[in-house]
Amino acid sequence: MESKPQFKFFIVDDDIFCANIYEQYLLNQDFTDVTHFSNGNDCLDNLDLNPDIIFLDYDMGDLSGFEVLKKIKHQNPNIYVVMVSGQENIVIAVDALKHGAFDYVVKDNAVCEKLTNIIDKIHHVKIALNKSNPNIAKRLLNIFL
Repeated sequence: MESKPQFKFFIVDDDIFCANIYEQYLLNQDFTDVTHFSNGNDCLDNLDLNPDIIFLDYDMGDLSGFEVLKKIKHQNPNIYVVMVSGQENIVIAVDALKHGAFDYVVKDNAVCEKLTNIIDKIHHVKIALNKSNPNIAKRLLNIFL
């Protein structure tokens, strides 16, 4: 039987209520390494902690989610960034994916279940990458760095 993966999570959201819901949900799912940042700059300043997955709010005061996403991907393209937003605009979702987001989730009553599904997808992607060729991602990334 496959063991439950452990990931390091960053939650970046200026809405403390939403951030607390996501954090508590992840802790209830037996994930233990969850850090919340209330703005994009604090997240960027702590990327040296090497998070695996970042749940990033689209609409924040200091920097937009797109600006933070671009900077995260420039600094470490291996981080899985999931844009989480109240915006249901398809153009925003497509732009997030174009800028390197792994997925885009609309904040609604089922947001936590959606996050769990995305975590499962990320886990399966990581397994597939390791099985196909564990060094291919590193080699491809070195071409662009």
